Amino acid sequence: MNENNLWLERWENREIGFNQVTENAFMVKYFNHLNLRNENRVLVPLCGKTIDVSWLLAEGYGVTGIELSETAVIELFDDLGVVPNVSEVGELTLYRADKLHVFVGDIFKVSSEMLGSIDAIYDRAALVALTIGVRVEYTAHLRELTNNAPQLLLCFEYDQSLMNRTPYSVEESEVKKHYEEHYELELLTREEITGGFKGKLPACDVAWLLK
Repeated sequence: MNENNLWLERWENREIGFNQVTENAFMVKYFNHLNLRNENRVLVPLCGKTIDVSWLLAEGYGVTGIELSETAVIELFDDLGVVPNVSEVGELTLYRADKLHVFVGDIFKVSSEMLGSIDAIYDRAALVALTIGVRVEYTAHLRELTNNAPQLLLCFEYDQSLMNRTPYSVEESEVKKHYEEHYELELLTREEITGGFKGKLPACDVAWLLK
């Protein structure tokens, strides 16, 4: 089973424990480090139906999401109480309403021409959802899509040998490998997760600012 089919199956089977019911605390705390204006547009890759989108919209930002699962996108708009306009764009489907645009399909089928201007990236659950080989392709594609737009990147760090599944550990050395040539990297925080990851595995939440 390829990675796309795996994620579609997880949505179909409602294996979506990664979907938080409250806004991400690190986003709320550190998003202002991106120094955006209210009218700026934020890209949220692999957005699912995250409640973080609601927070970004409430703060006045435009949001462009990319998500593989159409189920997730339908639920996102339902949760927001918004009826989207739906159209086809290349091989993707675009759900659009006011300041929220979400492309449904494979992120690697999205082009910079489709996206238009992007002022920043918020990556909470995208990089850590991908296997190491795909992460190389993903980070290069993300930089190309956005012309190296500044980024708030949230990761986990733990001993990968103890849990070989998503969300994956992304160490500092890997963040530097993907991004150091193109950004100034600032480690905003590295905080031990109380009780461990999934209640048992020692781990840290990590937030990076790429500018």
